[in-house]
Amino acid sequence: MTAALNRAKSAILPGVPKQSHSSRPLTVSIVGPGNLGTALALTLPSAGYVVKFIAARAKGITSRETTCLARRVKARLVTLGKEPLDSDLIWITVPDDAIAATALRLARTQDWQGKIVFHSSGALTSDDLAPLREQGAKVASVHPGMTFVRGPAPQMLGVAFAVEGDPAATRLAKRIVADFGGTTYAINKRNKVLYHAFGSFASPLVIALMASLERVAKAAGIEHDDVKAMMLPLLRQTLRNYFQHDAASAFSGPLARGDVATVRRHLEELKAVPEARAVYIALANAAAKNLPVKNRKAMQRELKSRE
Repeated sequence: MTAALNRAKSAILPGVPKQSHSSRPLTVSIVGPGNLGTALALTLPSAGYVVKFIAARAKGITSRETTCLARRVKARLVTLGKEPLDSDLIWITVPDDAIAATALRLARTQDWQGKIVFHSSGALTSDDLAPLREQGAKVASVHPGMTFVRGPAPQMLGVAFAVEGDPAATRLAKRIVADFGGTTYAINKRNKVLYHAFGSFASPLVIALMASLERVAKAAGIEHDDVKAMMLPLLRQTLRNYFQHDAASAFSGPLARGDVATVRRHLEELKAVPEARAVYIALANAAAKNLPVKNRKAMQRELKSRE
């Protein structure tokens, strides 16, 4: 992961390296053209791969976004499970709860000997593709450590992908990720759920924290349009300190100073925003346990008395 961290620290460069592994480009089917599936469909051609099919549920196949995506990457748009996906790789990017059912549905549609199948769940293992493995496919879970939302797809350059599964499938995953300009990390099956929780702390829970920040800003009389401008320099420098050093070195504020009275006043006023107050207490307790907090015992007593 050192290489991934070095890439993350460096400036993102434009462009994606082309594959040069065979005379015939490898063909790919994307099953589930949501945010992640769309990003992969747009990135694969830039890396030298051919998106041959995009498979969607019947109610989603006529959506404007899906039809535009298929047209843009020159893929054939098909209804999931209605016909064979005649490509070298089938990449399943449906929500986690639908992966096992999708694998079972696909297993009945074609001969899977010689095919490779990925899913991109961060929490589930390649075993959720067992119906396809039993039919002769080589399978792997290939999860990008990146956030995907509506709007322009993020670049895959420098992104770390957690990979586990059958050897032939993981070899292909490593090749594709290298062609994206990303890095791969071999993840043990038993660690996948905690790995995914780790990723949740890095993105969605950070956004949940930002939502709490906005609620406190509103309670403090700060205009909504001013919040981002006020916080951006602070957030940027905090992350810069963390990536240049470590969590302990980046830690500052009343907890680091051991200012129990200020924390007490915070918690008193935060009664006006109870859900944010609960977040504050949880994070402050974590800080008191894991970071260099002065007056640690007094701080912990204060936090416990306010729970």
